[in-house]
Amino acid sequence: MEQRLDFYKASPEAIKAMVALEVAVSRLGIEPALQELVRLRASQVNGCAYCVDLHSSDARKKGETERRLYAVSVWRETPFFTPRERAALGWTEAITRIADTHAPDEAYEALRAEFNEAECVNLTLAIGLINSWNRLAIGFRKMPTA
Repeated sequence: MEQRLDFYKASPEAIKAMVALEVAVSRLGIEPALQELVRLRASQVNGCAYCVDLHSSDARKKGETERRLYAVSVWRETPFFTPRERAALGWTEAITRIADTHAPDEAYEALRAEFNEAECVNLTLAIGLINSWNRLAIGFRKMPTA
């Protein structure tokens, strides 16, 4: 596949706004390591090669282990994630697949057991944002560099 266009160059003001939102969301109290797991899982669900590569690398830089990174796609079947991480990963899948899941009560209840109201909103914003990045990267065929 070849990149269709460079969305950074095509609409710098829009990307500047997205980056500003990214900075704001990263400061809302959700742990940086958990944010990377969420970004990675949403990107896996969406099939975004660029973002999977980017967020795997970013997670490693923040101290994430290879073993846990490899297991993110099968998080339900492993003992490697905390209840808080499991709730976030489940909510990530529910929100990323919103048209199919309609944010089921079970995912929300797991979320509320681990996150306060503000954190629920902040995590959902982070999930929505990575989904927006995924749509840009997939739609315009942004590729990881070798």
